[in-house]
Amino acid sequence: MEMSLIELWAQMGIWARGVVISLFLMGIAVVAITIDRLWALRRWNRESRSVAEKAANAIKGKQYANLLADVKDDEQPLPRVLRAGIGAYLEAANDMLEHETAVEMAKRELSRELEVIYADCRRGMGLLASVASVSPFVGLFGTVLGIIAAFHGIAKTGSGGLGSVAAGIAEALIVTGIGLGVAIPAVLLFNMLNGKIDRFDLLLKNAAGELTDQLEKNHRTSSTKREPRLAA
Repeated sequence: MEMSLIELWAQMGIWARGVVISLFLMGIAVVAITIDRLWALRRWNRESRSVAEKAANAIKGKQYANLLADVKDDEQPLPRVLRAGIGAYLEAANDMLEHETAVEMAKRELSRELEVIYADCRRGMGLLASVASVSPFVGLFGTVLGIIAAFHGIAKTGSGGLGSVAAGIAEALIVTGIGLGVAIPAVLLFNMLNGKIDRFDLLLKNAAGELTDQLEKNHRTSSTKREPRLAA
C-alpha cells in the first residue's frame, strides 16, 4: 500500500505534527543564522580592508583627531576598535598622564572592546549550537511517537500485518530523517562559522596590537626629535 506524505501527515497525531513543525522551525533558524553571519562577516572583512589602510596612514601621521572623526559614527568592528583604543589614549594624554600609562589604558580599553565585539560576532551561534545538539533528540522523540502509533495500529486492527503498522513505521522513519537532516547541516555550519568568526577575531586582535605598537613608536620618534643636541 502506497502512502503519500500528505496522507501520512493527515494520519499523524498532534504530538507527531508538533515534532515535525519544531524541526521545520529549527531548520529555518539554521538557514537564517547562517545567511546572517556569512553576510555580516563578508561585509566586515570587505570594509575593514579599506578602513585599515586609511587608519594606518592617519596613525603614522599622528592625525588621531581626524581618524576619530572619521570613525565616530561607524559601528563596524574595526572602527569600534580604533575608536576605543585612540579615544582612551587621547583621554589619558589630555589628563597629562605619562605615555606608558596612556598606552596601557588604551590596551585595557581595546581588550574590553574586543570582548564585546567578539560577543556581537557570535550572535545567534548559541541557538545554532542548540539546534545542532537538540534536533537529533527531537527526531528521536518523533521516532518513539511513530512506534507508539504502530502499536496502536496493531491494537486497533487486532493483527500484526504490515498494513496495520505501515503508517506508524513510516512516521517514525520520516521524523527521524528530518531530525538528522536538520542536525547534520547545523553541526557543519556551526563549525564553519565558528572558524570564520575566530579568524576575524584574530584579525581584530592583530589590528589592536599594531595600533598600540604604532602609538609607542610615535612616542619614541617624538622623544628623539625633542632631545637636545650636544654642544660640539
